[in-house]
Amino acid sequence: MKYQIGDTVLILHSNEEAVVVDIINDTMMQVEVNGIQFPVYMDQVDFPYYKRFTEKKLFPEKKEKQYIDDLRKEKPAEKTKEETGVWLTFLPIITGDEFGDEVVERFRLHLLNSTNTAYHFVYKQHFFGRPDFDLKNTVQPFEDFYLHDVDFEEFNDSPSFEFLFTLVNPDAKKAPEVEALVKLKPKQIFARIKEVLEQNLATFSYPLFAKYPDKVVEDMPPPPPPLDLHKLSSKGFKLYDAKKGHQHMEPARSVIDLHIDKLTDNWQGMSNYEILELQIKTFEKYYYLALHQHLKKFTVVHGIGEGVLKEEIHEILRLKKDVKSFVNQHHPLFGWGATEIYFK
Repeated sequence: MKYQIGDTVLILHSNEEAVVVDIINDTMMQVEVNGIQFPVYMDQVDFPYYKRFTEKKLFPEKKEKQYIDDLRKEKPAEKTKEETGVWLTFLPIITGDEFGDEVVERFRLHLLNSTNTAYHFVYKQHFFGRPDFDLKNTVQPFEDFYLHDVDFEEFNDSPSFEFLFTLVNPDAKKAPEVEALVKLKPKQIFARIKEVLEQNLATFSYPLFAKYPDKVVEDMPPPPPPLDLHKLSSKGFKLYDAKKGHQHMEPARSVIDLHIDKLTDNWQGMSNYEILELQIKTFEKYYYLALHQHLKKFTVVHGIGEGVLKEEIHEILRLKKDVKSFVNQHHPLFGWGATEIYFK
């Protein structure tokens, strides 16, 4: 192989010298410039010997005469790095198949911190809502942090990549945490791979956040006047003891059927939007009842159809912190038309 780990190479498009830190495959390598590591194709680099030779002075320059009262020149200011935010970066590992075509074997995922701030992060990766990989760590300013590899075939399972960021050095003026979510469908991945191959790119990225946000301070409205319970009671309102409020709640259900004919008798005149809105409201009502009454498992029957209701419910569940996992698998009673939810 032409290059080895530890070699000094020249980045042709930027005219910068870099050090080889890893050989990824026959066509790509990982290099480091000023503490930043990134992948490049081998045909985009060369050894720096010719550059160094052509830059040598054939004759020494004549030194200027110096005088005692000459002031010492100030040191030039160091170049500051540009902050572009925090990114999730995908590095396709490309190999040749038996026909000589380039194919993507897997992706190497990196968390790229292009800011002057260090962050703690919690990372979770899911397939169809099922947790598959998680990681807790710290990413330093302007650091490229390797997360893990994902096989190309697994991108058919609609992966999602969830992050929770907090400041290493807490600031009372900044938000306590920042959530970021990247969800990818196979069609999106194929389009990005095509772009990488056609434009001879090394990676493609998705932004997580551009700048860590400030703390939101909401103006608190004045407290409402105290209620006159005697007046409310005299007007026919039922009053309950808050400590016994759970006794008046509707009981939780371990299974809720969201077929519209199970929810209302007057569904024939409803639009598709109205039907979906009623189904989602009913789901959220019984979701919170199941959560409040400490059920470990909750099953939602959404049917098969075109999958719109199932996708809406899965979208909601991905953002629920109380959900341990959820799965849409073949059920002995409901077939493929139900999602089972497991609470933490």
